Amino acid sequence: MFLVKGSIYKSNGKTLITQHYDNYLKSFDFEIEQIYVDTSYGKTHILVAGPPEGKPIFIFQGGNCINPMTLSWFLPLVDKYRVYAPDTIGHPGYSDESRISAKDHSFAQWIKELMDYFNIESSAFVGPSYGAGIILRLATFMPDKIDCSVLVSPAGIRLGSKTRMIKDILLPLILFNSTSSQKHLNKITDTMSDNSMKEIDKKVIGDVFKYIRLEQEMPKLTTKEELLHYQSPTLIIAGKKDIFFPENRLNKVAREIIPNLIAFKTYDMGHFPSEEHLVKINNDIVDFLNTYY
Repeated sequence: MFLVKGSIYKSNGKTLITQHYDNYLKSFDFEIEQIYVDTSYGKTHILVAGPPEGKPIFIFQGGNCINPMTLSWFLPLVDKYRVYAPDTIGHPGYSDESRISAKDHSFAQWIKELMDYFNIESSAFVGPSYGAGIILRLATFMPDKIDCSVLVSPAGIRLGSKTRMIKDILLPLILFNSTSSQKHLNKITDTMSDNSMKEIDKKVIGDVFKYIRLEQEMPKLTTKEELLHYQSPTLIIAGKKDIFFPENRLNKVAREIIPNLIAFKTYDMGHFPSEEHLVKINNDIVDFLNTYY
């Protein structure tokens, strides 16, 4: 495997990953605009869908993932809202490949520039995993940009057991990368999804593992002091079996640091929700938005 200097992709990885991306987009039964926006952190590719007159919602992708995959979790929102889903810079997709620090104000500034491009003063935000960690950076540095937010299996609050992550994710990942054996990939995807991951997603994740220099830095763990000025209604949805950000580690800390936490919903799910859990999650989100947005 060779690596293009400064690229997150190994060998022909970009071609493969963007094929997955395009195939995912074709599976959606609504129109999607693809727009490029120049920001001071690099060119950003954004998927835009939903009624033009709908209230805006920004949805941020999970880390080391492709945008349409995690966007597919929240498709019911496209019926009513104008959805903006950027490919995170430095993650797989069509945006530039230079990584942005998730420990300072950079992501907040990046989001502000995207919002300015679309003339959006403030918006609702939805983020799974790493995407939730990005929203918490915005909540820290520019809280007035957020009308309300939904954080699903969120990064940026507390981490799960490192020992368990090494045993159940990292070691199988090393074995998968050296052998390409489906057995090791299944071990990882079963752990991530509580045995419910779709075949299409397994394939995408396998290729991400093989062909991407993974982002290994998690978003900064947010402190109570950082969120003193963040007063927007917030909903958190977490999984009991989430290896990365388990509900039992998030619950207490989230209640301590987030001033206007409306609800903390727990499901018996892994980091990747099953189709059944997604139905419930979207019902929760729609109810929350109907009330607070």
